[in-house]
Amino acid sequence: MKKIFKFLFIALVGVFFILVGFYFWASSPNLASNKYNELGISDYQSEVSNDSVHSIITYNIGYLSGMTNNLAVEKPRSLFEQNLNKVIYELKKTDADILALQEIDYDSKRSYHVNQQNEIAKLGYHFTGQNINWDKKYLPFPYFPFSMHFGKVISGQSVLSKYTILGQERIALQRDQSNPFYYDSFYLDRLAQVVKIKIQDKTLVLINVHLEAYNSETRAKQMQKVKDLYLKYYLDFPTILLGDFNSDINVPDASIKLLLKLPNTGSAAMEPSKPQNTFNSQSPTERLDYILYNKDYIEEVNAKVLDRFQQASDHLPLLMKFKFKARLYGTNRKRPDS
Repeated sequence: MKKIFKFLFIALVGVFFILVGFYFWASSPNLASNKYNELGISDYQSEVSNDSVHSIITYNIGYLSGMTNNLAVEKPRSLFEQNLNKVIYELKKTDADILALQEIDYDSKRSYHVNQQNEIAKLGYHFTGQNINWDKKYLPFPYFPFSMHFGKVISGQSVLSKYTILGQERIALQRDQSNPFYYDSFYLDRLAQVVKIKIQDKTLVLINVHLEAYNSETRAKQMQKVKDLYLKYYLDFPTILLGDFNSDINVPDASIKLLLKLPNTGSAAMEPSKPQNTFNSQSPTERLDYILYNKDYIEEVNAKVLDRFQQASDHLPLLMKFKFKARLYGTNRKRPDS
């Protein structure tokens, strides 16, 4: 009997150390942290017109998993190829000058290690800004069955531009403090990607965000930080704040309203009489994605949700065409209280 207990004890200790070793290995990064914020110049030349009208798209592409995002279902390579081809086809038709993308994979097992940024850049986006927000050697999610685990994940947010990207900053937003440590070790960073883009004689400040999806209190704190970032630039530069805010305007206490009520700030395709929802793409009932801009510098020409992208992602993209206003305001105006 003593030998049996001794054997069980040794076995349990062995299993414990195996699990601990797996935890530290799986939750460790693949890349050095200095690779998390990179600018690039692709081999694909941009064709830009001298037209005064410019265009921008925000799109959470959901790593091109369509309506299977986060579900424990089989995701064949053909699904991702089909969705990539659909996105490339529609983006080519739209021919936007700037793309701001969220949930884009650079080298992940779940999407068959395709660098989705590089594939989309082939449309003629010469300049790229990449912010990595999820870098794990092995992500054990969805939990069951094990065969559906994401495995290696390198994912994040990208800005692709036909105009020169002058610089970029990666700002990690507050984490959800209620997450247990073992869960938090595998959780993604929520980011604000601040990119400066030279368009003719103007410098556009673009803030691309992907905010907390599951904890409303954390999302509200992130929203305040994002608001402060926007106010930092919006008096002195044409500024666009866009992305997946994970906050539905139709909810009474939605934190996105903190931004929508800012003075001199517009929201693209936001007419109360004509609600345009972006999630989910199969049957849109929520507005989670937004393009906000300072109206003193930017004039919205037109904007719309692009439902023709169908279910390439679980989100729908939002397009805005805009002009720069001739009159640029000085810094003598006061910033609203943050």
